[in-house]
Amino acid sequence: MGFSTLNESKLHNSLKILYQEIYDGQTEVEQYGHVYDIVSKNGNIIEIQTKNLAKLLPKILDTIEKGHNVKLVHPVPLITRIELQDEEGKIISKRKSPKKGSIYSIFRELTGIYPLLTNPHFSLEVVEIEMTEERVRTNQPVQSKNGRRRFRRNWNKTGKRLDTIINTTRFSKPEDYLKLLPPLQKPFCAKDLKQALEKTQTIPKHSADAHLIIWVLSHAGLIEQVETKGRSKYYK
Repeated sequence: MGFSTLNESKLHNSLKILYQEIYDGQTEVEQYGHVYDIVSKNGNIIEIQTKNLAKLLPKILDTIEKGHNVKLVHPVPLITRIELQDEEGKIISKRKSPKKGSIYSIFRELTGIYPLLTNPHFSLEVVEIEMTEERVRTNQPVQSKNGRRRFRRNWNKTGKRLDTIINTTRFSKPEDYLKLLPPLQKPFCAKDLKQALEKTQTIPKHSADAHLIIWVLSHAGLIEQVETKGRSKYYK
């Protein structure tokens, strides 16, 4: 089947083409009332999702129930470049965004799919990338199309483009997620995790997400609460 680019970003479509080639699969396959990004030669399902992973939870659960393994591919931009064009497509400026991501960025998305994390028929593939965010200059200040901006800007975001794949990490069993935890005392609390993340040079900014990380791992059954001291809950 041909590639459908309807409502897809360039980033999404580039990853779909790449994984279609790797797994020698078909794209845009209709089955069980769903349309799958890729169905591999052996019948496994591959879905590409750049954000809002929670939207795929019912689809993935239904597909697993039908007897298929599902791989969810999620890109995380470590480096983002901003490319501003005029309305005729001429590039006005290019710059590097101050925002930097890391693999720990996935935990906010995992809040919506935590029931899948221990399912043996599910795997998550995190693709750490460099990407370009495309913007088009407008004549007048405008609100973003999704209404999320606090203030009007004289540009609109029009797309995302894959530049480089830096690294790929696969999560297919509980141990894979637990490897993201830095060395901790046992048992540990959110404060311990926060301090451990702060000491890790590559991920100190994610120390603020310590409670979020614990929430995801505990709801997925990957860690369990063993005691409470004062107002702190301790986990192992």
